[in-house]
Amino acid sequence: MRPHAVGMGGGGVGRRKAGAAAAAASREWLVVPASGPARVEEAGKHAVMARTGLPARDLRVLDPLLSYPSTILGRERAIVVNLERVKALITAAEVLLPNTKDPAFARFVRDLQTRVLASSSDQAAELTDMEGESPIVASPFPVPSSSKGHEMEMTKKTAAVVPEMTSSSSMPNLAVAKDGNTKVLPFEFRALEVCLESACRSLEEETSTLELEAYPALDELTSKISTLNLERVRQIKSRLVAISGRVQKVRDELEHLLDDEMDMAEMYLTEKLTQQEISEASSRAEVDDASLTEDDRDEDYRSEPDGSNGSVIGYKPNIEELEMLLEAYFVQIDGTLNKLSHLREYVDDTEDYINIMLDDKQNQLLQMGVMLSTATVVITAGVAVVGLFGMNIGISLYADPTTEEETRAANRKFWETTFGTVAGCVILYIIAMGWGKRSGLLQ
Repeated sequence: MRPHAVGMGGGGVGRRKAGAAAAAASREWLVVPASGPARVEEAGKHAVMARTGLPARDLRVLDPLLSYPSTILGRERAIVVNLERVKALITAAEVLLPNTKDPAFARFVRDLQTRVLASSSDQAAELTDMEGESPIVASPFPVPSSSKGHEMEMTKKTAAVVPEMTSSSSMPNLAVAKDGNTKVLPFEFRALEVCLESACRSLEEETSTLELEAYPALDELTSKISTLNLERVRQIKSRLVAISGRVQKVRDELEHLLDDEMDMAEMYLTEKLTQQEISEASSRAEVDDASLTEDDRDEDYRSEPDGSNGSVIGYKPNIEELEMLLEAYFVQIDGTLNKLSHLREYVDDTEDYINIMLDDKQNQLLQMGVMLSTATVVITAGVAVVGLFGMNIGISLYADPTTEEETRAANRKFWETTFGTVAGCVILYIIAMGWGKRSGLLQ
């Protein structure tokens, strides 16, 4: 019985470990819907994957424990955004944000809610005006032209299907004006715009703060070279390199999206969902239509590859809206990068100026060394003369004077020899300095 008991205990431990792993896998998400207040939900990785249709490798981009570069991924049912501190999963109906206590995150959520609610209100007003003026919605897909009655019938069915999808779907539809042009961006683009704006604004603020600190510090360094000023400039340069790398990554990601039309087309979540619902509704209407004749059905089947289903399968949205949106923020982030480039050039110019000043100081020290060495050589020559006169050799010059006249003569010779030696050393030094300047060794 003991082994069985041990097995039961091991199973309990295994269940506890599994429960702890499941609890660790779940995390809090802040959900911002297209309409209504934001709410906090706790969901695991698999629940989020089922909700957004994303693979696990895309969710790892939002993991705070992992370091991923700035990324914007367009998938079938969601957009993955990882820009600086902004991490979000954008669908056609809501935005999922990893919940955090960062003050910048709270500001981003306020901006997102304000933008989404304001756009939703404007869109609802436009749709109300449209419904008041034109209650019949035209069919967005071609219909067979076999008979006039068949065409009128399909138009009526489509008019009944599209309002039903508009009222039942939780996502905001595109507001269409009288001329057929899109006036309001889809929900996913409004959310993406807020993400791009927040990331660009954050980088712009950091760049402005760095500029306010960098330029005075560099100017002070040029006026006074000290250890404290050099340390300040070193820290500023480290921050400059870090911010430049982050801005460059965001710029490269936007440039990559602008160069790839397929990636931009994948981000049209609302249009893809609308086209899918219209296709399904039209398919159900054609299947349930029992009043069609056999000939009309054959003609419908023959025209189907070129009709609605074909348009859904080969559907390619007009990416002009998203392209203009991305280009606007690409220009903004490129301007931030230009500011950082100018600051880097100013730092490099300051370093060159400091190096020139240090080289000039070094040259002055070398010249002083040459002058001192020359003076030492000249003084050594004078010492040699003194040494010659100091030899212990008996000559008449060293004889003690016996008369007053000999005493005066001896004193005169002493001073003549002393002043002559000093004058000779000075003359030799002047000649050496003149030769050094003439040859360009000294300035």
